[in-house]
Amino acid sequence: MSIQDLADVLGTRETPTLEFKRTAKREGKRGDAIGNAVCAMANDLPGKGGGDILIGVGDDGNPVDGVDTGDRALLALTDLRDDGRLLDRPSFTVQPAVYRGKPVVHLHVQASATPPVRFEGVVWVRPGPTTRRATRDDERVLAERRRALDGPFDSRTVAGSGIDDLDLDLFRSSYLPSLVDPEVIDENGRPLPQQLASLHLTSPEEIPTALGLLAIGFDPGSRIPGAYVQFIRYQGTGLDAPVADDQELRQNLVGTASRLETVLRGHLHTRLVEDGFRETQRPDYPLEALREVCMNALMHRNYETSYAPTRVAWFDDRIEVTNPGGPYGQVRNDNFDRVTDYRNPSLAAAMKGLGYVNRFGRGIGRIQASLERNGNPSAEFQVDESSWAVILWKAPA
Repeated sequence: MSIQDLADVLGTRETPTLEFKRTAKREGKRGDAIGNAVCAMANDLPGKGGGDILIGVGDDGNPVDGVDTGDRALLALTDLRDDGRLLDRPSFTVQPAVYRGKPVVHLHVQASATPPVRFEGVVWVRPGPTTRRATRDDERVLAERRRALDGPFDSRTVAGSGIDDLDLDLFRSSYLPSLVDPEVIDENGRPLPQQLASLHLTSPEEIPTALGLLAIGFDPGSRIPGAYVQFIRYQGTGLDAPVADDQELRQNLVGTASRLETVLRGHLHTRLVEDGFRETQRPDYPLEALREVCMNALMHRNYETSYAPTRVAWFDDRIEVTNPGGPYGQVRNDNFDRVTDYRNPSLAAAMKGLGYVNRFGRGIGRIQASLERNGNPSAEFQVDESSWAVILWKAPA
C-alpha cells in the first residue's frame, strides 16, 4: 500500500500551521524547539484547529538525511505530552511519514480547548511562519477565545463568585511564580486581572473559575460543595471501631496539601528493620505513596455533579482513599493502570506546576514502586461507574 507524501497534503513552505525542524534535539540555551512548536500549535492563534510539525525537513522545505523514525525516537517525542512541561496538557500524535520521498517524523497537534498552553512556563504562538513568545495581546486573544468554548468543568466560571473569593496574596507569592517563568513575569508586567485569566483562574470578565476557587479560593466548598477532604482515623479495622481523629480539610489546594501532609505524618509510625548489622527506621506506609494517592484523588475527582468529599479512612491495618467520579474519557475499569485521561485538565496542570504531581500518567507506577521499596503489599484499586477507591495495606511487622 502506498503512503501519501505529506508534501502533497501540507505543502512545501512553512505557514502558521506548518513548521519544519531538521532535528528533534534541543536548540538554543533554554527550552527546546519541539516543545515550543507543539505549544504554539496547541494555542492555535490563527484559529485553524491546530497544526503540523515535520522533523527532518530544513527551513528551505527540503528533507534531510539520517532522520531517526524508529520506535525509541517516536516514544521520546510522545513523552513530551506527559512529562509535565506542557500545561495544560495538549493532544497530539507522533508517527513516521514521508515528505518529498524521504522519511520524516510527523507531529499533528490539535488546538487546545483551554488556551493558553504553556511550555516550561512560557506561552508560545505562531502568528506567521515563525514561532515566538506570546505578547500581552496574544494572551488576551487566547483567553477570550476560551470564553466561547464549553471546556471542562474546572475551566468554567462559578456563578455567584467574585474576585473577593480568591486569595490574591497567595496567588502573587506562591501560585504565579510556580506556574509562570519568572522572566515572563518580569518582562510582560501584565495587570493582575490578565494574569488570573491567563492561568484559567478567572474569565476575562474577572469571574473566578472552578480552578480558581479550588486552587486559591479562601473557601472552595462554599461555592463548590464537596470540595474538601474528610480524614478519619479508626482505632480498629472496621467502620464500627472507635474514632480517634476526625477532621475536615476545607482549604484551597495549597492549604489542603500542607495540612494533609501534617495530618498524615502525625499518624505515621515507624518500626526498626534489620539490614545486616544495621537497623533502619521504616514507616508503616511510605509518605510518597500516601501523597501520590491523595493528590491523584484530588486531581481526578468529580467536582461537577457530586457533593461527596474525598475521604481518607485510616484503619489499624490499612488506609482507604476514595473519591467521587469513575473512569473518565478513554479510561475504563480494565485499562486505568495503562491509560490516562483528565476530567480536570487545568487542575492537573496547576498541581504539576505547584509540584504536587511529578509527571502525568505515572501515578500508579510510582505508588506501587514506593510501596514495594518500603515492604508494603501492592495497592488495591476498586473502580466502578461513579467512584475510585485505593487501599494501601500496612507493612508487616
